[in-house]
Amino acid sequence: MRFFNKKNTGGQTGCTSGIGARLSICMPTFRNFTRRAFRCGLYEAQDVLASVADVDFIYLKQGWGGRVNQFWLRLPLYHDVSRKLVFVNPGLQRVRLRREYDLFIAVLQDFSDLPYINAIDGWRDHVKKSVCWIDEVWAATIPGYKYWLHALNQFDYVFVGCKGSVAPLSSAIGRPCHWLPGGADTLRFSPYPNPPARVIDVYSIGRRSEGTHRALLRAAQRGEIFYIYDSFACNDSEIYDHQQHRDLYANIAKRSRYFVVAPGKVDDRVTQGQIEVGYRFFEGAAAGTVLIGQIPPCEAFRELFPWPNAVISTEPDGSDVMTVLAHLRSEPERTGFLSQRNAAEALLRHDWAYRWKEMFQTVGIEPSPAMVARELRLRDLADVVTNLGANQATLAPPLKLTF
Repeated sequence: MRFFNKKNTGGQTGCTSGIGARLSICMPTFRNFTRRAFRCGLYEAQDVLASVADVDFIYLKQGWGGRVNQFWLRLPLYHDVSRKLVFVNPGLQRVRLRREYDLFIAVLQDFSDLPYINAIDGWRDHVKKSVCWIDEVWAATIPGYKYWLHALNQFDYVFVGCKGSVAPLSSAIGRPCHWLPGGADTLRFSPYPNPPARVIDVYSIGRRSEGTHRALLRAAQRGEIFYIYDSFACNDSEIYDHQQHRDLYANIAKRSRYFVVAPGKVDDRVTQGQIEVGYRFFEGAAAGTVLIGQIPPCEAFRELFPWPNAVISTEPDGSDVMTVLAHLRSEPERTGFLSQRNAAEALLRHDWAYRWKEMFQTVGIEPSPAMVARELRLRDLADVVTNLGANQATLAPPLKLTF
């Protein structure tokens, strides 16, 4: 059995418990064996926590034949009446913790990541508190995981990224779950304090409305706009390095005027009508773009994006998108104000540090000095952006689109 524990070197200072002791955090990460682009946001979230807390990353690795083992393990999990397969290691190299920890945090993309934790032998014996954060859980899929759900009982706290799934999952496991929405490293995505020129007219990544895409594509072919979009299934592709990928994404976004958004997995039947706020909203706002597209008609969006014109609505079929863009271009001062307000609000609301702080508050942990320092830095930068926006706001009243 191999001992594998790697100390994070990016942390600035340890966080403290309520009594002032240094708090140690253990966090498994899957970045060494699954590097699909859609996972990079959660890897970024882990990195932000490591920059403000005492985190030991447990870098799990694929074992020999691991991919085959994972496939054949997960297939029968949906029918495993013994309820034991969910506790089997799916072909990863086994590791054992070498020290005691105050907090264990497992960050999962979805339920299918849950067996990865089994590669860490006896982890519960080395931690005081444990958290499982499952980012993507759709209410309609929960019954299909009935032979998996009991595995969540090994954690003291369960968080989910989809607000509409909190109550159904709580009912299914017989204990409270907590909502923890997505976010972004807003310091990475923010174009301030030295914003570059916005040389890209429209930026669209990931899932998209074909009607909107075709309307924008025709405009680009006519030479009316510079339109950047995915030409292959980028989100499910393997990346070389998640930090470089996020840097590239952020650098393109902060050079874009308009950013296309839509409710999470809007075209996927797995949602069964459940409306959630996707990561694009946080990232596009943080980059100071004007968000255009479909506004999610859900409580989560109203809570997360309460300011006026956070998203400029367009029809899914793309019938009005060029008219909307023409209107925005005709009033550059107002459009600039929308851009600056999105950037400022993202700095104040949607940085990953705020999500970790919220988790810590639920668990009963005080924020670390470095976390507090990051929050102050975010607020200072937001003040810079807000002051610029205030100057723009004096030029014209808030934008109200009417057609």
